[in-house]
Amino acid sequence: MENCIFCKIIDKEIPSEIVFEDERIIAFNDINPQAPIHILLIPKEHFASLNNIPEGKKDILSHILLKARQIAQQEGIAENGYRIVLNTEKDSGQEVFHIHFHLLGGRRMTWPPG
Repeated sequence: MENCIFCKIIDKEIPSEIVFEDERIIAFNDINPQAPIHILLIPKEHFASLNNIPEGKKDILSHILLKARQIAQQEGIAENGYRIVLNTEKDSGQEVFHIHFHLLGGRRMTWPPG
């Protein structure tokens, strides 16, 4: 997508603090962290939201979640716990319409989240 900020990060047109990258996804520190560890995980292929991932591409979801687990271990938050958030569409609070997962940790989380 031409004006997608996350696509520009994937293409290295916008700098970011990358913590993980492979052929399918990229993970980087959020510029507005809501926890001591706040990392965004996004697929390199553009999908506006969870609603836009076709059946034939659903394996990207498990890939992202398993990499989130790996990153949580790498960041030292796996043992005490972490939260993964996926906002879908406007009413959920999704602001960037490129599917992305928030990996949050490094502090005790509360419920309900908001």
